[in-house]
Amino acid sequence: MTEATDVPALDRIRVGSAPDSWGVWFPDDPRQVPWDRFLDEVARAGYSWIELGPYGYLPTDPARLADELARRELSVSAGTVFTGLHRGPGVWDETWRHVDRVASLARATGAGHLVVIPSFWRDDKTAEILEPPELTGEQWDHLARGMERLGHMVAETHGLDIVVHPHADTHIDTEEHVTRFLDATDPDLVSLCLDTGHYAYCGGDSVKLIETYGERIGYLHLKQVDPEVLADVVARQLPFGPAVARGVMCEPPHGVPELQPVLAAAQGLGVDLFAIVEQDMYPCPPDRPLPVATRTRAFLRSCGA
Repeated sequence: MTEATDVPALDRIRVGSAPDSWGVWFPDDPRQVPWDRFLDEVARAGYSWIELGPYGYLPTDPARLADELARRELSVSAGTVFTGLHRGPGVWDETWRHVDRVASLARATGAGHLVVIPSFWRDDKTAEILEPPELTGEQWDHLARGMERLGHMVAETHGLDIVVHPHADTHIDTEEHVTRFLDATDPDLVSLCLDTGHYAYCGGDSVKLIETYGERIGYLHLKQVDPEVLADVVARQLPFGPAVARGVMCEPPHGVPELQPVLAAAQGLGVDLFAIVEQDMYPCPPDRPLPVATRTRAFLRSCGA
């Protein structure tokens, strides 16, 4: 492995991790590690920045959460919400109630971003088709205008920037869908959370996206895909949940995309960016995440981060 001293320092990249890297997908699940163990271990692994994860997993009382974070010298980069804004104005009130709650906690803990994930068109566990995988022209317009409205409201109400997360089994996934979404939205209101693993899972090239739409990249999620497992997933048309259980998202540096060129391209944008590690592996044995997270942090240091 290359020593960190042999590569340029990525001084515009702030590395962190997330509950996702500890196998946490839900606010409460007996197969997940307790929240205090996650906080203890993410600090032990060498990270100082985290995301909130699913709302309700970490304490939602701002004062209590701030105390728990301070004791471990941790800071929060973002909260996360799921939305279905392609369904039109009729879902706005319900969406905003959820967003307002999460954004309020994120802001209270000092975060500057809200990661926005589109809703799934296929059930993550059963593979049931919930909606057509392709949006109509009207739905694309609802999605674009809804995200712009959300970006405006979140900034005005909470002082946070939204970063929209292309995600497998959602309507913003492939290069075609991502570029259509970016071209349809106001860059002053909507930025992108580029997840290197999800984008590779859906056939995209992260370096190309950064080089082409660099001004729209507001945040990074770092993960890698195992190409052999992905080929089997595609052949079997598996939904994302079972794909993760098969190990489609693998520990760096053993998958694609290669992360050092991605980080170098992001550094070249000349802006400060969070790069949050998300090692999808739900469900997983409780003793597995910490060693993986520790090795991943060491690998990212070797890349200059």
